[in-house]
Amino acid sequence: MPESYADSGLRKIGLTPVSFESLGVRSMCTLIETADLNILVDPGVSLGPRWGLLPHPEEYMALKEARERVKDLAKKADVVTISHYHYDHYSPAWREMEPVWTWSNREVSQEIVGGKRVLAKDIRSNINFSQRQRGWFFQDTIKGWVKSLEVADGRIFEEGSTRLSFSHPVSHGEESSLGYVLMLSVECDDERIMHCSDIQGPVSQRALRVILDFKPKVAIIGGPPFYLSGFRVSETVIDIALRNAEKAASVVPLIIYDHHALRSEDCFQKLSGLKEFAERHGHKIVTAAEFSGAPNKLLEAKRRELYKENPPSGPFQEWTRLREDKRRQRIPPV
Repeated sequence: MPESYADSGLRKIGLTPVSFESLGVRSMCTLIETADLNILVDPGVSLGPRWGLLPHPEEYMALKEARERVKDLAKKADVVTISHYHYDHYSPAWREMEPVWTWSNREVSQEIVGGKRVLAKDIRSNINFSQRQRGWFFQDTIKGWVKSLEVADGRIFEEGSTRLSFSHPVSHGEESSLGYVLMLSVECDDERIMHCSDIQGPVSQRALRVILDFKPKVAIIGGPPFYLSGFRVSETVIDIALRNAEKAASVVPLIIYDHHALRSEDCFQKLSGLKEFAERHGHKIVTAAEFSGAPNKLLEAKRRELYKENPPSGPFQEWTRLREDKRRQRIPPV
């Protein structure tokens, strides 16, 4: 058992980070297990654009491995939860394989949600136009595959001694056009963990209050997007996110801090003050990889370096030069 898991104090709840930025891809997919339920949270995996470069072959290999891991661990799940409709948080059910960013299609999506109870973000309220479209298409496609499909916003679900509590929608980072997300608390007897998807710090005071009110033993929090600082996200907002993270770290013994924050190569330097703050309170901040006892693998953050140090093969470079519509018809040759 990794040291960080032993430090978590969890005895009745199993926690497995499935795919995260510290494990090489965009995702916050997590498997949570109790005696009553196995819950697969935000079962999406994706890559993203950076510096005008398509992902490096190493990123595609990580995507392939992550996609297989999500599908494999989905076999254990009774419940699948979806906090919002960004591609790194659910697996789109497209008719054809999408080979550039997600490696998902109907078959992949059905493997993950088929036969499951799906608890998902409401597509009718507190949602932006883009996610409403995505959510409607996804839900319309999967409704024949799933055991049930239920709106989760602000609701509580119980099974035996396990309680799943979903927050009312909170802002995706700062108040913006990116929409809203659901935070999830999983409680079993006297243990509680939280999955705080895309709250980016948290920036929102409302999201912070939810964490402070629940007082989990472990919180999985998406950190701020350092890589967007100064042009799409103000430095003031980044500072608010880190100050709010300190407030969370003062009450939560163990925080898995990952996602947007780890898309920047200097993230560990930027997070050093937060980690020191937690340690002064006898608490701990780790990445998903560190929690799992694995090395951090920040592939997107090092994309330019990967292209320089390990130039892609000729066939891969030819694939990158294809017209976009042609490229989307072929899995990259990695």
